[in-house]
Amino acid sequence: MPPVTASTDLMSPLTLFLHADLVVKLVMLGLLAASVWTWAIIFTHAARLRRIGRQTAAYEADFWKASDIDTFHASRGAEGLPSAAILTAGLNEWRRSTRIAHADRAGTRERLAGAMNSTIAAELDRLSDRLNILATVGAVAPFVGLFGTVWGIMRSFTAIAGANNTSLAVVAPGIAEALFATAIGLFAAIPAVIAFNRLTHGLDRLEARLGRFADRFHATLSRELEGG
Repeated sequence: MPPVTASTDLMSPLTLFLHADLVVKLVMLGLLAASVWTWAIIFTHAARLRRIGRQTAAYEADFWKASDIDTFHASRGAEGLPSAAILTAGLNEWRRSTRIAHADRAGTRERLAGAMNSTIAAELDRLSDRLNILATVGAVAPFVGLFGTVWGIMRSFTAIAGANNTSLAVVAPGIAEALFATAIGLFAAIPAVIAFNRLTHGLDRLEARLGRFADRFHATLSRELEGG
């Protein structure tokens, strides 16, 4: 029983880290920092997307129930939601384009669509900020961990050659410490890749919702333009 405990202690993460080479330690620390940063981004972005999704759905439902667009915009146009920004962009362009006596209907429609589409793009850029970090960590972390592993194994073989001893007891600890760097790299990369795909999917769904809202609002303003 005692030998099993000793072996377990030698293979504990803390022991592997403390016995590793300096370069491997730096690699591990860098990967752990990247993992913490990744999880912070995952939690903040996931919570923000859920909150914005709920608030956007409620905002659009209230908008379509409103009897007067100008009154609704005056009371709720300043809310920090993508739909509110689209509403403001569309109304501002509508007011500028219809200010003249004989407005160009086709040109007005094009400008309305352009204003709202550019607003959608700007809002998505704002919401996707720092998601590229997840993609970078997911792509780079395994290779950084592999670098630490290769470096650690090279150092282990050098020590083995100097000791003239190739027994498993001599080889195993150094190789285990080196492989631990790859494990940390995968620990950082796998959640980053999964979260990047999920959050990107959430942004795509939000983009589709905002596009539908902009299309319906564009159609509403087009009907007003025909009526004018």
